Amino acid sequence: MYASTTTPTHNSASSRSRPTWQRSSNHKPNHRASRSLSLKASSSKQEGDDFESFLFDWQSKLCDKLTRLDGSTTNNEGFCDDVWEREDGSFGRTKVFSGGDLFEKAACNVSVIRGTLTETRAKTMSSRGRKGINPKGGQKYNACALSLVWHPRSPHVPTFRADIRRFAVEPDSRAAMTKKEETNAWYGGGMDLTPYYLNEEDARYFHGKCREICDEYQTRESVEKFGEHSLYRKYKQFCDEYFYIPARLEHRGVGGLFFDDVATSAEANAASVAPSDAKAFTKAVALSWLDIWEPIATRNRSLPITEKETIWHHQRRGRYLEFNLLYDRGVKFGLDGVTPDRFESIMVSAPPRIRWDYKANPPEGSKEERLLEVLREPVDWIE
Repeated sequence: MYASTTTPTHNSASSRSRPTWQRSSNHKPNHRASRSLSLKASSSKQEGDDFESFLFDWQSKLCDKLTRLDGSTTNNEGFCDDVWEREDGSFGRTKVFSGGDLFEKAACNVSVIRGTLTETRAKTMSSRGRKGINPKGGQKYNACALSLVWHPRSPHVPTFRADIRRFAVEPDSRAAMTKKEETNAWYGGGMDLTPYYLNEEDARYFHGKCREICDEYQTRESVEKFGEHSLYRKYKQFCDEYFYIPARLEHRGVGGLFFDDVATSAEANAASVAPSDAKAFTKAVALSWLDIWEPIATRNRSLPITEKETIWHHQRRGRYLEFNLLYDRGVKFGLDGVTPDRFESIMVSAPPRIRWDYKANPPEGSKEERLLEVLREPVDWIE
């Protein structure tokens, strides 16, 4: 369904007012909670867990950069800051920016979850090939992650989603242990692009940058064994397979990188192509996010917008939420047993404005139909 008008909509945020709750004192920083979080982050650093510290440091720097990039004339408060912690030692920070010139909504989460493996979860992990997991459960674990989603105001700027994560499990106390036995850890993460109007130059640029990162961390031996660019091809395929909506027979976007269960030991990764250094590769992926996406946003943020394009934008956002609620493993995990106070953090990736119109099929030969053609059949953008 499309409106007949083609009158450009205003790009400037000056004519929009933010909701009262977003301007209220409720979004002033919780200094007590922030101090507690700082102490926990410092403790992580003292204990040698530089990955946890990296997550919080990069979250803060990213949000500062995004605020400057937005250049908002209406949102002078920047990101709201929601710090939380639990009695079991879990803690985190959710930061959200709303009502900007570039970003209609940008969210950036860090969470550190501590707990004990249940038998069900231990069996699932063991069946996926994670070594050192007792299928009976009982081992202590630490799961930490930095995740983000940027929903631009313009339909000509693609939505960007990314995350990095680590799942660490302490050695099984019931097994024979030696002094050499260490905590098992697995890394994951990635990034993907969801355009509303296809710009093939942007897609090729985005995938080219993804391949560069993968090539930097693929060893010569791996290239000889699995082929050139095989690390990129593996994680691109994972991304295409993961971000798929079976009920619609279409992919959510034009893909990117998606990796999971990357072990820290070379022996565990020897059977298939894997990065030379799991932790370093994971950090490198995160540090590239804004550098890769910003040129795409800058090229397209000022393009004129029609009412028809805005309607299509919001319809396609509906697909974004459909995937998150129906298929995304992270959202399902987060919603399992979630308490009301943390529900907002789980749903923070949802777009701010969405619409579902019955059988909203684009006209034949339209720009909208061209996007759907690509979403139904993934493209090798740089092969």
